[in-house]
Amino acid sequence: MRAAESSSLAAACDAAARELRTCVASGLLPAAVIEVGTHAGVVSRAHCGNGIDDNAIFDLASLTKVLGTGLVAMSLLGRRSLDLDARVRDSIPAWAGDDRTDVRLRDLLAHASGLPGHLPLHDHHPDAATLVSAAARAPLARAPRTAAIYSDLGFIVLGRALEAIGNAPLDQQVHALLTRVTSAPLMYGPVEPSANVQPTGVSAWRGRVLRGEVHDDNAAAMGGVAGHAGLFGTAGAIGDVARTLLGGLRGEDTALAPAWAVRAFARQSPVSGSSRALAWDTALPTSSSGRYLTRRAIGHTGFTGTSLWIDPVLDLYVVLLTNRVAGRASADDIATIRRSAHDTIGKAALTSRHA
Repeated sequence: MRAAESSSLAAACDAAARELRTCVASGLLPAAVIEVGTHAGVVSRAHCGNGIDDNAIFDLASLTKVLGTGLVAMSLLGRRSLDLDARVRDSIPAWAGDDRTDVRLRDLLAHASGLPGHLPLHDHHPDAATLVSAAARAPLARAPRTAAIYSDLGFIVLGRALEAIGNAPLDQQVHALLTRVTSAPLMYGPVEPSANVQPTGVSAWRGRVLRGEVHDDNAAAMGGVAGHAGLFGTAGAIGDVARTLLGGLRGEDTALAPAWAVRAFARQSPVSGSSRALAWDTALPTSSSGRYLTRRAIGHTGFTGTSLWIDPVLDLYVVLLTNRVAGRASADDIATIRRSAHDTIGKAALTSRHA
């Protein structure tokens, strides 16, 4: 990267950080960390919030779908151990019924199985085995492959299927992969509470403020290890993974999977109207990626206020971690905050590339 490009990106990260500090000062966000980089390394990182530093640990929520479950599936595919067209029923005995007989593992990854997005299964299924079975039996909201319905339930089922295929618990498979590319904290909880672990507010179901326990109640009922949520980590650790994936998207074999497998997971789903790839979402001008990232960008968000976007065309990644659920920021607020940050950084990357 040219010095001018690096300087422009660093300035854009600083500008985005100033906006985040305004959000913290107003009480919308308790804390935030943002990191911007390229395949070659970190360009800039900034933090804001009382008593935190760049190494603050956040509940990553649904970033687990791409940084945990998705990476395991991608690695298994790269080792030729996973058949994306295998039927879900071959791995999950509870997956039964004429309406879902032909659902494949790739349908779960692409949010095209027909399962609904969310159900409070933890209310009646307080352990992993019964909760996974309940998710597998949940009434379909749509016929398979007719629409993309972003589904926690699909990834709950997928996580259990990958345990059967990989012949190991999901958290062990995730840990083995992530430690290939980062030594910074990025792991399933619970995490020992400390000043560096950011709280996520009160769980009415558990009756307490959560710090180091997964915010998602379904994941909590599963012991904190689930296909849809449960990972905790730092911006630096996620940046390590993002740079690895950028290399794969640029055609380099990686420690996580060969380039062809990384690219296969970034390919947009053929389901009509879907922006989803395999585990990942793809960039749209109306999404959290903002207006300037290219159509080849992949990313994901998390309910607690987290996001990651990776753009191989701009050679750019942006990690944005917040604990907005412990502050006043609504879902609409965090959507605006994300778009503004990505617009600021994406515009700088695009402009410097064309300069």
